Parts: sequence; C-alpha cells; structure tokens
Amino acid sequence: MSVFTKISLVTGADGRAHWAESSLALSEGKPQSRLSPLLPSGGYQLRESPVGFRSDFHCTGEPQWVFIIGGVMEIGLQDGSKRVFRPGDHFYSADVLPAGAVFDPALHGHCSRQVGDEPLKTLFVRG
Repeated sequence: MSVFTKISLVTGADGRAHWAESSLALSEGKPQSRLSPLLPSGGYQLRESPVGFRSDFHCTGEPQWVFIIGGVMEIGLQDGSKRVFRPGDHFYSADVLPAGAVFDPALHGHCSRQVGDEPLKTLFVRG
C-alpha cells in the first residue's frame, strides 16, 4: 500500500515544539492514482509574506496544514534547529499551547521567516 509522509510540528510533553513524521495510508483510488481517505477540513487561507518577513516565537492557534506555493519558508524551534520548506513542500502545524499554560516565548512555539528574494506564498488548510 502506498503512503503519504505527514511532517508535523507538534508540542511535546516538555511543552516545546518538535518535528514528527507519520504515514497516511493512500488506500483509495486506483493503482495509477492512489488517494487517502477524505480528511476533514475547516476552511483555508492564502497568505503572501513580503521579502524580509519574520515572526517572533508563537504557537499555532488551530492545527492546520501549511503548503508552500512560492518562495521559501524557514521554521525555527526553541532548540535552535531550523527546517526549510520550498514550493511543493508541506507540514502539519499543530504546536498548540499546552492546556493551562501561559505562553512563554523562551519555551513555547516556533518562529518563521521568508528566505531569499521572492515573497513567500502559503496555503493554510485548517485540519
């Protein structure tokens, strides 16, 4: 059976954002065009971020898929690691603030920035 690799940004038991990978079964469709089961969604938004865009550390408000349409996006974690996403790349952003926690910019969330000389264009699909 074919699978789709789901890259996820999640909140760990330590309250920090971490990357995780899992597989979604492509169990439907035809051999030449495998599909996942229909997944729920709660709407979508398109965003364009200008050259030079960067965000401070923050948590994801609502879990959502992030698809890079144009430009380059870098995601930084509290541990200093960074991951770069280019057009066609994706990740599932689910690093929400732990229940009962008060946001601490030195502990929680991730930061993001546009990289290069092309505006960043993204599609957010609520999951």
